Amino acid sequence: ISGLMMEGIIALGDMEHPVTKKKEVSLAHAKFIIDTIAMLKDKTNNNLIKEEADMLESILYDLRMRFLDKSKQDKK
Repeated sequence: ISGLMMEGIIALGDMEHPVTKKKEVSLAHAKFIIDTIAMLKDKTNNNLIKEEADMLESILYDLRMRFLDKSKQDKK
């Protein structure tokens, strides 16, 4: 999950890509990553310990808020 989170942060342009060393925003890719993490959360519902579930929820919240911020910036 942490690897997907990092990929999402990179796709949102908040961190440079490790290969290109550039910050590039790809909202479509970020949305795909967020949707993938949400799907994993749904599939593992009631199979995680509290700390794992809380971490997953926190990661989703953070990525969704970053996505909303970038979406608003993109529309300006």
